[in-house]
Amino acid sequence: MSSDLPDINLDLPFITKDYPGIGGKIREKSSHFLVEEIPLYNPDGTGIHLYLNITKEGMTTRDVQLKLAELFNQDPSEVGKAGLKDKYAITTQNFSVVFDGEQPDPDEIIKIVEAEMPVKVNWAKYHSNKLRAGHLEGNRFTITITDAEDDALALARKIADRIHMAGMPNYYGVQRTGKEGENIIQGWLLLKGKKRLGDRWLRKYLISSYQSYLCNRYLVERIEQGKFTELIHGDLAKKHDTGGIFWVEELETEQPRFNNKEISFTAPMYGYKMRQAKYESSDLETRILDSVTITVDDLRKNHIKGTRRLGRILPEISLGENQDGLEISFTLPKGSFATTVLREFMKNDQTID
Repeated sequence: MSSDLPDINLDLPFITKDYPGIGGKIREKSSHFLVEEIPLYNPDGTGIHLYLNITKEGMTTRDVQLKLAELFNQDPSEVGKAGLKDKYAITTQNFSVVFDGEQPDPDEIIKIVEAEMPVKVNWAKYHSNKLRAGHLEGNRFTITITDAEDDALALARKIADRIHMAGMPNYYGVQRTGKEGENIIQGWLLLKGKKRLGDRWLRKYLISSYQSYLCNRYLVERIEQGKFTELIHGDLAKKHDTGGIFWVEELETEQPRFNNKEISFTAPMYGYKMRQAKYESSDLETRILDSVTITVDDLRKNHIKGTRRLGRILPEISLGENQDGLEISFTLPKGSFATTVLREFMKNDQTID
């Protein structure tokens, strides 16, 4: 790597390192990777925004968004979506289309969409607001792993038990960072003013990739310090039931709640307005940022406000077998990556695609 570019470390330790992987492959068929969006709310039947629950295969979320806009003579930005879903999978998610004049019958819209697009519309219902990014609780995954080791199911159950006990780090996947860290480097160049980019969406995405990288390094540091299964004084913790965030002032009070999976620590997505941890936890966050060549001033100049991200996820994992291989099902909160879960089981390079 050029001396003008930062050194990056993409190593992410396994939380189940005591167990070997089951190997195997994913995405041999689209039907081996099923994703169902869990909505934040359901449409109430009133308003001008028609919500369409669509199952697609071989299309990106953007493909569907553009086709719906074309069908109903709308700007693509008027077609709402809560999140992005994989192309090489069978995915179900909501979209919204606006009809401010005469409102067509939802059943007629279903017929039009299914006639013009290779998708299935499961239902259509009006609502008062447009569906926007982030309007989802999470995603439910059902994934088939093929060509795994002979004792895959028994080994997978041991791995799942360990994850159930400790939870797992909410790593960003290579979909965000790039297989070789190329997105991270591009984000760094943009933050340092060494690269210009007119595409605002791509610029934001690449800078976010660098933020994601730093968040991953923070999680790695906690694991290496033996602090993944413990709270640190001053952590910003999050309540799993309400989403409320608070500083950990009394470790002896909050550690039992952490052990009971009522709360988890949050990790930094660095920015000039990010809510910071305190005390010892603040020292750790500062140390991560000080170890790289990006400063808070760089983030401010690029209008990167920052936020907090749940540091530990607690997936409820179901395991079984089907005619093609080992079947694994789990639900993740929005923003979490299925490959982060799969890599703990497979421990091979299949989860970097």
